[in-house]
Amino acid sequence: MTALPLPATPPVMYQRWHDLLFAHWPVPADDMERLLPDALTVDTWDGEAWVAVVPFRMSHITLRGAPPVPLTNAMLEFNVRTYVTYKGVPGVWFFSLDASNRLMVEVARGWYNLPYFNAGMHLHRHADTVYYAMHRTDRRANPALFAGRYWPTSPVFQSQPSTLESWLTERYYLYAMGRGGDVYQGRIHHDPWPLQQAEADIQINSVAASHGIVLPPAEPLLHYSHVVQVKAWPIERVS
Repeated sequence: MTALPLPATPPVMYQRWHDLLFAHWPVPADDMERLLPDALTVDTWDGEAWVAVVPFRMSHITLRGAPPVPLTNAMLEFNVRTYVTYKGVPGVWFFSLDASNRLMVEVARGWYNLPYFNAGMHLHRHADTVYYAMHRTDRRANPALFAGRYWPTSPVFQSQPSTLESWLTERYYLYAMGRGGDVYQGRIHHDPWPLQQAEADIQINSVAASHGIVLPPAEPLLHYSHVVQVKAWPIERVS
């Protein structure tokens, strides 16, 4: 899966994502389909759906033409996501986006219809190892915890087209549901992910389970990315 042509209009927001871990597990497609809105179709690789937990750090959050605003230009974020299509267009569906910035949580929920939740979060990096902890404090969702550490184990590489790594990571649309059941589509863009193979020591991970997702006992497929510059466009109603 490769990047698509950029929209004709300029982006409205810029961000940097740092110290990101993709931890992916295969799950039965039927189980995932039951957790999705009816308007969306689960996307599969060789007949299996995939779910990911994605901890990372965000910085340099700015609106086009505006300087960085103190208290809103950085935060920690932790996503639970799967992969879907809408009318044949592949993208990402987020079960939750936990974040450390209360103001940004409410802005994102209102502007983007995305399931952002407040959480207490901590990131510490020592050499190449990232230590990450999260506990959800928002009563609008079930309790959830994550604690672990992760680190890269290979040189940087870019995923190749028609590979599982590309299918999982090179996604440039996200989907959200409005209060009236309308489907919203958001567009982002960044250079191809600078990926590295990774290892992780995860002590606690109840975030997927908080959404009724049962992770298999097998070890996850792990990838690390140090930093990527992201552009974002307004989310738009498409149904």
